[in-house]
Amino acid sequence: MNSWIVRFLTSSIGKKIIMALTGLFLITFLAVHLAGNLQLIMAADGGQSFNEYAYFMTNNPVIKFTSYGLYAFILLHAIQGILLWLNNKKARGATGYAVKNDRVASATKSSIYMGSLGTVILIFIIVHMVQFWAQMKFTDNVGLVNYGAEYDVKDLYTLVKGAYTNIWFVIFYVVSMIMIAFHLAHGFESAFQTLGLNHPKWSPFIRVIGRAYSILVPLGFAAIPILMYIQNQQ
Repeated sequence: MNSWIVRFLTSSIGKKIIMALTGLFLITFLAVHLAGNLQLIMAADGGQSFNEYAYFMTNNPVIKFTSYGLYAFILLHAIQGILLWLNNKKARGATGYAVKNDRVASATKSSIYMGSLGTVILIFIIVHMVQFWAQMKFTDNVGLVNYGAEYDVKDLYTLVKGAYTNIWFVIFYVVSMIMIAFHLAHGFESAFQTLGLNHPKWSPFIRVIGRAYSILVPLGFAAIPILMYIQNQQ
């Protein structure tokens, strides 16, 4: 790899651009993921729609390849976020607390805010992957069902339904969605600014879309465990 590329990727601006690009990719993924997960509560078929959706997502070659890219982007986004947070922390220590530059102070507060939220969200992702993805991939805890096809599908619906009988897991999930909402509220608009796509004509529109997205998507995810928990109690 050319030295200038290495210098760019390891520079502050390079890290921010990578954060912006991976962040926008993950924002797109969240909307797609929510559309699939809503079948948990919208389809009154005992989980068939969700299980067939999960089967398609885990067996389609294109989706599988994209998934590996997704895992890499999540890891890269987290690593770059940590590196930026450390760089900003180091810069804050060098300038001291007597700094009067409001722009620098605002950027520092923003990095602390996003770094803290990002850490909580990373913990949630790890728990989420272990609870569902790892059990489906590496254990025999997920049974098989057949809906009249020539192949069996894993009954991921029952696994998810069982997880949401635990009120503490539901609370953990909902609180994590609140953290993601705050993270998105800042990250959505910030990504466009980093890429130089802010303009007086469309920046207000981006801001509105970002605020709406940061509320509606986490709200949709949070509603799923809440409604399934209520259904389990009936």
